[in-house]
Amino acid sequence: MWQQVYDPLGSLWLSALVAAVPILVFLLGLTVLKLTGLVSAVSSLVATAVIALLVYGMPASTAASAGLYGVLGGLWPIGWIVLMAVWLYRISVRAGNFDVIRGSISGITTDQRIQVLLIAYCFGGFLEGAAGFGIPIAICAALLVNLGFKPLRAAMLALVANAAAGAYGAIGIPVIVGAQQGGVGVADLSATMVAVTVLITAAVPFMLMAIMDGLRGLRETAPAALVTGIVFAGLQAAVLLLLGPELADIVPPLAAMVALALLMRRWSPRGIYREPGAPAPDDAGAVRPGLRRVVAAWSPFYVLSLLILLWSLPFMDSLTGEGGALSWTTLGWTMPALHEQVLRVAPVAADPTPVGAVWSVPLLAASGTAILLAAVLTTAFTRGISWRASWQELGGAARQLAVPVVMICLVMAVANVMSFSGMSSTLGLAIAEVGRAFPLISPVIGWIGVFVTGSVVNNNTLFAGLQSVTAGQIGASQTLLVASNTAGGLAAKVVSPQSIAIATAAVDRAGSESQLMRMALPYSAALLAYLCVWVFALSFWL
Repeated sequence: MWQQVYDPLGSLWLSALVAAVPILVFLLGLTVLKLTGLVSAVSSLVATAVIALLVYGMPASTAASAGLYGVLGGLWPIGWIVLMAVWLYRISVRAGNFDVIRGSISGITTDQRIQVLLIAYCFGGFLEGAAGFGIPIAICAALLVNLGFKPLRAAMLALVANAAAGAYGAIGIPVIVGAQQGGVGVADLSATMVAVTVLITAAVPFMLMAIMDGLRGLRETAPAALVTGIVFAGLQAAVLLLLGPELADIVPPLAAMVALALLMRRWSPRGIYREPGAPAPDDAGAVRPGLRRVVAAWSPFYVLSLLILLWSLPFMDSLTGEGGALSWTTLGWTMPALHEQVLRVAPVAADPTPVGAVWSVPLLAASGTAILLAAVLTTAFTRGISWRASWQELGGAARQLAVPVVMICLVMAVANVMSFSGMSSTLGLAIAEVGRAFPLISPVIGWIGVFVTGSVVNNNTLFAGLQSVTAGQIGASQTLLVASNTAGGLAAKVVSPQSIAIATAAVDRAGSESQLMRMALPYSAALLAYLCVWVFALSFWL
């Protein structure tokens, strides 16, 4: 069994600087050198492997297995989910549903600023709560493109909007895992998350309006941004305080969507805003179908939502898990030279802990399978598309996603090698060395965790314990710093390589990852800066 070493160079800050090289290679590749995401990911993986082997002393077989584990995780569940989501979208387009969807949204408003609030902020928030794993980014970016937004612009808006909901995705799992790993109560962590993130949730609509149309956009859409922000953030806070994290992204965004639709019946912006190159309002709203046609056009997405909610219920775990009637549908392979062959030690773990590495393939219980069922039902009950055309769209989706999925697999390989070698822990430990000022940069650890792993859940698995231990050492609130770790992760989701790859794939712009990264990075940095200052201020009261 190989034991992780967190300071291989005898100086924690020097070790951290070396451990950060893969992240810097990826960021510089996308932003300064303007390389494609694929080239940047390959460069980052090479750097990660060299450092893990030569600096951290990781056995070559263990490093190779960790990289393969990441590649497999990129294929399943992430690649499976994205493939099925894009297939469902393409089926809807082929069937002519999006002409009707566009018309139904234009029936509420032809102002594209308000359409972003409806789709990216409200509907995207609901999809994040129900599914997570990039589904809201893929679906909402594609919807915005069909409404007339330029592809990368649509992708960037969907990424920024996701910051309102990213901490509570997939039925609140990030908060639940954070509480478990940090040794704090779920109810206490949920309440603290309100203090840390409620202002971000309420501010995201204003951020989106400013991105789209500057000060004029803020002035003209203030009532809409205020209503959606207050309803979403207010109900999210109430749900977290009274019920816990599971429904924090389910009820609030739906209520915000209804509130915004009702507002638009009595109010409209002073001017109608259209994106450059978008169809004129009359053209965009030319389709005025009846209620039955509108319901049918939207059916793939509410069927998708219902199925994912069904898949997330406890009975699915009991049915497909060990001992369940359908347990045979869940496959799993332990990774050779990796599973329980790496020992995580203090101060990252309280006691020496072998790290598990089992590639699980829940054929039935996976969220991607729920999307598959939604696609099959859509094909079966939609007159506008045949089975042959549907399979053609599946092939088209596979071709569209080939390069992005390879990039996702490479990014996951980087994440796993960094995690299993101890490089990620080195970064966290170095930042924790700042002492009483630690709350000021506590969110940065969460940002790094999600940037590296692409997941708030994985981030909390990796760093929530470290945050809790550091809090005890400096006399800060353990619950606050675990919440800070989670919140820092939602800022990173805006620019995590996994999110960027999913977004460019959804709008059919593979190879444009560097451009999208440059577009989204300032907003991720702004959210992170706010969180750092706000968490530091809260540390004096909580």
